Amino acid sequence: MKYEIKGDSLPVLCMNLEAGEEILCQQGGMSWMDPGIEMKTEGGGLGKMLGKMVTGESMFTNRYLAKAAGEIAFASSVPGSIRAIEIAPGKEIIAQKGAFLACTPGVTMSVHFQKKLGSGFFGGEGFIMQKFSGTGIVFLEVDGYACEYDLQPGQSKTIDTGYLVCMDSSCSMDVVTVKGIANALFGGEGFFNTVVSGPGHIIIQTMPKAQLAASIASMIPTSK
Repeated sequence: MKYEIKGDSLPVLCMNLEAGEEILCQQGGMSWMDPGIEMKTEGGGLGKMLGKMVTGESMFTNRYLAKAAGEIAFASSVPGSIRAIEIAPGKEIIAQKGAFLACTPGVTMSVHFQKKLGSGFFGGEGFIMQKFSGTGIVFLEVDGYACEYDLQPGQSKTIDTGYLVCMDSSCSMDVVTVKGIANALFGGEGFFNTVVSGPGHIIIQTMPKAQLAASIASMIPTSK
């Protein structure tokens, strides 16, 4: 399947489908397409629909099938970047809620529960995340620039709330408290940080949606 990611900081994923090829995305994810491509909306059963809902995605999936060769495009919802990640047996990833943009038919998205309760309740990435398995390519939205690291066994990164996009399923996640009362109260980083440990690959984003929204809100005049 041929694809190209265009647009620099305002990215769009352009897929060139041959007749018979198909691509899946969340409901409302398509930006434009050629006439030879047809859409079918699927739920996937009550369990899968509820799983999508709790991970922040739409309950329905749109499947686009090319009856004739043509282009279909998926634009990012905020300024940032798009990453194409190969999924294979033994190469699964865990992603933040809302990161999913599109995937090839062989990829399966399921709910992933953090094993350590502290990581979910206090780490900022959420107790419920998305797991992508199977075989194919998943395309993820990154808010801002994508910084990628390969963590070796014993290596770790301390990450602020909302900055982790995804990690290999071989990585582990924990939560640590910010040391020092003054640091926690006045440092602006909150009381907890997420610690991701290797081995495995991780992607960190530079401008989470919540941070972008807060920056914009701070400049909007309020009526007295």
